[in-house]
Amino acid sequence: MTNADDASPPAQEVEALVRELEQAEAYEQRLRQIIVEARDQLAAGHTSVALSMLNEALSDIDAAADVVAPTDRQRSR
Repeated sequence: MTNADDASPPAQEVEALVRELEQAEAYEQRLRQIIVEARDQLAAGHTSVALSMLNEALSDIDAAADVVAPTDRQRSR
């Protein structure tokens, strides 16, 4: 008897998961870079610039909900 967990997922599903992981990693790197740049701006005394950068990052996070948590449309693919 074959257990459902032992079956390999279809290649398309694996490829989609790999793409999603790569996108998430790139997204994380962009956010980390913004944090580093904002920290540098704070250290230089440019508080308003740092705040603007972080606000923009928050807007990007809100707009990128499909990267952070896939939408139902993405899950059905």
